[in-house]
Amino acid sequence: MNLFPPDTTHSGNPPARAKRSGKPHDTAEAPAPGVASVTQLIDKLSDYLTPAELKKVREAYRFSDEMHLGQVRKSGEPYISHPIAVAEICAEWKLDAQAIMAALLHDVIEDQDVKKEELIERFGAPVANLVDGLSKLEKIEFQSLVEAQAENFRKMLLAMASDVRVILIKLADRLHNMRTLGVMVPAKKRRIAGETMEVYVPIAHRLGLNNIYRELQDLAFSHLYPLRYRTLTKAVKSARGNRREVVKKILESVKQTLAMAGIQAEVYGREKTLFGIYKKMRNKHLSFSQVLDVYGFRVVVDNIPNCYVALGTLHGLYKPMPGKFKDYIAIRKINGYQSLHTTLIGPYGTPVEFQIRTQDMHRTAESGVAAHWLYKTGDQNMSDLQQRTHAWLQSLLDIQQQTGDSAEFLEHVKVDLFPDSVYVFTPKSKIIALPRGATALDFAYSIHTGIGDHCVAVKINNETQPLRTELHNGDIVEIVTDPDSRPSPTWLSYVRTGKARSAIRHHLRTINVNESVELGQDLLAQALAARGVTGELPASTIERVLAESSAKSMDELYADIGIGKRMPALVARHIFGLMDGGDDTLPSSAPLSGEIDPVTIYGSEGVSVQLAPCCLPIPGDGIVGQLRRDQGLVVHTADCLPAKRLRAKEPDRWIAVQWGEELNRRFDCRIRLLINNEKGILARVAAEIGESDGNITYVGMDEDDENMMTQLRFTIQVKDRVHLAHLIRNLRRVAGVNRVERERA
Repeated sequence: MNLFPPDTTHSGNPPARAKRSGKPHDTAEAPAPGVASVTQLIDKLSDYLTPAELKKVREAYRFSDEMHLGQVRKSGEPYISHPIAVAEICAEWKLDAQAIMAALLHDVIEDQDVKKEELIERFGAPVANLVDGLSKLEKIEFQSLVEAQAENFRKMLLAMASDVRVILIKLADRLHNMRTLGVMVPAKKRRIAGETMEVYVPIAHRLGLNNIYRELQDLAFSHLYPLRYRTLTKAVKSARGNRREVVKKILESVKQTLAMAGIQAEVYGREKTLFGIYKKMRNKHLSFSQVLDVYGFRVVVDNIPNCYVALGTLHGLYKPMPGKFKDYIAIRKINGYQSLHTTLIGPYGTPVEFQIRTQDMHRTAESGVAAHWLYKTGDQNMSDLQQRTHAWLQSLLDIQQQTGDSAEFLEHVKVDLFPDSVYVFTPKSKIIALPRGATALDFAYSIHTGIGDHCVAVKINNETQPLRTELHNGDIVEIVTDPDSRPSPTWLSYVRTGKARSAIRHHLRTINVNESVELGQDLLAQALAARGVTGELPASTIERVLAESSAKSMDELYADIGIGKRMPALVARHIFGLMDGGDDTLPSSAPLSGEIDPVTIYGSEGVSVQLAPCCLPIPGDGIVGQLRRDQGLVVHTADCLPAKRLRAKEPDRWIAVQWGEELNRRFDCRIRLLINNEKGILARVAAEIGESDGNITYVGMDEDDENMMTQLRFTIQVKDRVHLAHLIRNLRRVAGVNRVERERA
């Protein structure tokens, strides 16, 4: 998916920069019906801009018109109609003059090679900076299409971090391109609609721009699934007539009831978006006739207390559905949205959704951060919504500083754009918003990177819980830290936020470099030996490998292999190709079918080698190694079921490993006992484990209803498989123990 495609509306290559005409003009050629014109734009801007600001906007229009002279869109319209349309959308939000000027000029750097310095000279630095932030990347050759996409997305989001107007204009640009996408070929429609749904729709939602969010969703839906869109449109039109009487009856009842309660309110029905209906049908496997709440109602009152009074009044009119009430006023959504949501059983047993809010909440719900410009007050400070949006945008810079990989940056940001959130509390009652599925460790990193790095334990609602515990709305979370604690590679498997993932990876990259280098060297040697290459590599080959891999040294290349960032088999294949196709002599002619020495595992390695928590291998087990990105080598037992499934998907990431001969440490192992629940049984079992030279690190108990017995689960530390067999044999002799077995994933 190309996040910044070539302009969706150009016809062929853009013309060379036009010569400036001596006579400026206020209007382009007579526009075709439906095409934006500068006259309409100026009319809209006259409502809130001063004459001096309008004069500057006209200057920006003339310059843009001159630069795009002779350039047309795919539909045959003059290209200038596109910047005007983008500016008109921005004018609907009442964005300031600088933003309107930037909207008019947003393509001149990219298409006509206008220099930023010229824009600064003509229109000032703020406008030039906005245009520069909006401009697509200069013509840089990327190693892959994916990298180019990620780089473009990175530039857009980092520009947002300095000025949110950049993304507002960008969204207006995307909205107009989506409105005029019909002239494109089907394949291009699907590609652009796909990136809109994946990237721009979540951004609009994250910024609270609900009108654009809904329109972009439906436009993207219409081009991604045109047949489904047409079918659903027809069904909704048909249902609209059937349900008109129901909607009218509900409206009249609600207005009358609120008036009797003395509440002044605006009440109106709203139809759910086509994509919203489609998503509900798909997610819940419903037919259209089963989606009853196609319509919803909004109640807009004058103050917050009346929101709750109106809620109680509506609950007296119709019965509420259990579990369908949400209070987004007390705890607002992460994008600033506030309303009371309730679903009631209306006439004829139809579920009806109501949203209750104030006028201010309604403005924020419809325009999000743009409401800051829509309804300015005398207070020049940022609103609470602006501050929280700015904090999110600023967090992108934190990720950028810790992440060198563009694709990785894109992965982080996509995670944070996920709209569903949970709201938890610090011990001092501060509300923290996190993505749905976030864990206690994500909470620690959201407070501060240092707290996350040194986190050792967490208390959730005053109870100690594992760091991987998923958080839920209303949880009170307290983090326990230790200055000697450091991040573990296993943390990457359960953190949810981009900030936490980025910080952990940054830490892992900067510690135990020597260990990663040694492991990478062993893995590459093994992969080269599989191709018959042993011994020292020629200097000329090393030089070419470093140049083509962008690594500064062989140690850096080894370290990348050691942490799983590069695949040893692919690097070996590349080296073999260089040597086989060049003048270098292969260091050895060992047969390709020869036995390859496996990597030796001692179990005492640092972060670059881990024992898989799913199967907890111990010496004596057959083992295999999996190379995981930024987690190094993960060792599984040969019969581990999760490992077998992963190996079938990515066989290239698995290598041969073996246990070393001198293992001077103990290894965790899980066992399960089925016992009679009788007095003293736990003490007898624990004593026998101690007598067998085992060390207990965890014990758990649960009932086995089928056998009317109790299960004991232990994590114990043993020397090897022989030691474990001896311990299990002794436990089977304990009175009251019916069964003992090693527990596997």
